[in-house]
Amino acid sequence: MALDFFHKFQKEVYKYMESKIRDFLEIPYDELEAMNLEAKRKALGRVSIEKVQAEYCSYLEREKRIKAVTICFSDIEGKFHSLDYDKKFFLKSLDNLTFDGSSIRGFAELESSDLRLSPDWYSFRWLPSDVFGTGKVLMFACVQDQDGKPHPSDVRGKLKSILDEMYAKDRMQYFVAPELEGFVVQGTSAEQNFDEKVGFVLASKGGYYHTLPTCTLKEFIDRAAEAQRAMGFENEKDHPEVAPSQFELNYSYTDALLAADQIQLYKLSCRQIAHDLDLTATFLPKPFIGINGSGMHTNISLAQNGKNLFYDPAGRHHLSQLAWDFTSRILNHANEICLILNSSVNAYRRLDPRFEAPNQIRVSATDRGAMIRLPLGNEQSTRIEVRSVAPDSNPYLVIYILLRTGLEGQKAEEMAESKEHCKVLPSDIADAIDYFKYSEFVPQIFGTTFQHKYLQWKQAVADRAPRNLGKTIKNGEILYNHEVTNQVLWNAF
Repeated sequence: MALDFFHKFQKEVYKYMESKIRDFLEIPYDELEAMNLEAKRKALGRVSIEKVQAEYCSYLEREKRIKAVTICFSDIEGKFHSLDYDKKFFLKSLDNLTFDGSSIRGFAELESSDLRLSPDWYSFRWLPSDVFGTGKVLMFACVQDQDGKPHPSDVRGKLKSILDEMYAKDRMQYFVAPELEGFVVQGTSAEQNFDEKVGFVLASKGGYYHTLPTCTLKEFIDRAAEAQRAMGFENEKDHPEVAPSQFELNYSYTDALLAADQIQLYKLSCRQIAHDLDLTATFLPKPFIGINGSGMHTNISLAQNGKNLFYDPAGRHHLSQLAWDFTSRILNHANEICLILNSSVNAYRRLDPRFEAPNQIRVSATDRGAMIRLPLGNEQSTRIEVRSVAPDSNPYLVIYILLRTGLEGQKAEEMAESKEHCKVLPSDIADAIDYFKYSEFVPQIFGTTFQHKYLQWKQAVADRAPRNLGKTIKNGEILYNHEVTNQVLWNAF
């Protein structure tokens, strides 16, 4: 006991000494929230990007306690990547921020590896130092070719481009609110160390809205919610979900690009906080057999000049004709885009009707088994909820394809609202691959090059797990999942 006390005391002394030597930026959570909400307001208000860039560059030059700028981007499958640029180098090299794209899925090949990063100044955020470390700020970036053109595999860039075009044309905006579920399981790196003979071990047995105030699950949820509020997420509620050890943290509607960025930060912060508690936060759709899986219910609407275009007080369920047409097009192309909404082998375990699975290609105001639900709403909040999205999908790709499909797809001849005779989504990834591969609609949205590249990675995922999922979660569907795998595991296949 005396030795343990000495080690703890020694650790605190070292920490105190480091704080005196390394005077890096640390901001209290209440100040962080105010600063990040102001940054978010500038993005939503579309303040001149030149003005925003000049303001932040000036701030970075003045603030001596910032050592690095973290620049983030995502690959074609949605895996989060980041690198730190020394602050002084970053400010000197804004027009020439390069990185090696040869090892990033879907980007450059070995013989032409250098790519460029173009920071999105609207995404500038201050970070909770106890989660992300001291002395850093963060921005998302769009990936460019060597000649400075948008990279065809950068879906964030595609989403940003179409949103800018919509707003410039007639002030139309696309709003999204995700409901992102996950599990906390015992041990760090539990996904990379997964053994199908053992499986994951639940960190808590707490249930829906019901868990002890300071149990492991609630401690994790509290810390994650605090960090997200500090980053300007504008949290609404957070709670344990239906399954034991499952969580969900909800935050407010926002611009679609901001919403996708926040999904990536949501998952990153949850993973880090879980790691600090000797746990793993996993966003696998179905990490346990016999209990509910995790989803990412995606609430969407369109607005113009501040008016919700999905709302009509005289419409059926108070939905406008635009909203009904938008819904009809998504349902009509549901099978073709299912590979984007459910991009992993494990995702198809979740589409099991025994566990509230939203696998029925229909719309309903009440039944949660429908692919699209119509939540109760008013003039401000009326929306459609796409329930069949998996939490390990690429958020930029999901949000992008739902928008393009809802606006440009072909409407269904009939839109099912009843369970009787309605079609269902694919039961495994192989079927979803076939629908995506032979779709006439998908190449109209992405072009054949992107379609084939995405198929290449999804086929590789499918080849690493048996088509017949059976009743046991297999090593292949976990170890080679795009969110958890690494080069060592892939090379060992």
